[in-house]
Amino acid sequence: MKKILYFLVLSSFLAACNNQTATDTESVNQNEISTVDTVANTNVPAFKFEKEVYDFGEIKEGEKVSYDFKFKNIGNAPLIISSATATCGCTVPEYPKEPLAPGAEGVIRVIFNSTGKPGMQNKVVSITANTNPALTELNILGNVLPQE
Repeated sequence: MKKILYFLVLSSFLAACNNQTATDTESVNQNEISTVDTVANTNVPAFKFEKEVYDFGEIKEGEKVSYDFKFKNIGNAPLIISSATATCGCTVPEYPKEPLAPGAEGVIRVIFNSTGKPGMQNKVVSITANTNPALTELNILGNVLPQE
């Protein structure tokens, strides 16, 4: 009699656990679907750069190097760049001030002045825009050969 009672209690416990697991899994799956739908249906602009890193190789100290980081707005809303800043005053970014429509292309020009900057360089340009995430980083790097 005790064995039958233990068996019934154990069976009902296992059945309850299985039902809870199925409910949790269904809840998680519904949450995943809702999240995917929300992201797919939002009107968010997005950068798609041809290159995010430019290596200028070796240059002589005192030379200026520039590079045009070309991008496209692959999002569903106008892309607005609010700022572009560099890690150093020797690096100057120029960016479009007008909103870029979905599918439009743009350029962020980065100019690096190597005066007083001998050695390996890695300059970061931080772009703040109405994208998700809001911050995008570009790098310009290379080796500046010291003056003789």
